[in-house]
Amino acid sequence: MKKQKQLDLLEEAIVSTGHKVRYEKGSFIGGDCRVKENKIVVVNRFLPIEGKIATLAAVLRKINPPGLPPELVKILDTLAVPDLFSSENG
Repeated sequence: MKKQKQLDLLEEAIVSTGHKVRYEKGSFIGGDCRVKENKIVVVNRFLPIEGKIATLAAVLRKINPPGLPPELVKILDTLAVPDLFSSENG
């Protein structure tokens, strides 16, 4: 699957959870936050597409909505990053 299609699927899934996705410039990678009653996911617009995909995938894993389509589960599985702060890593 092409990277732009992966990015689009991840963005659609996040929007379907009630979050807004914003691409902004700055010295950050991105993540999710809440501003008053608005749930927002901010992504650095200058990241390469792989970085944007990784950021959205990390937020989607954190939100963990039920009933994700199989193609999204496959994307999340291929981008699985071990938790560096878990007790299993010493």
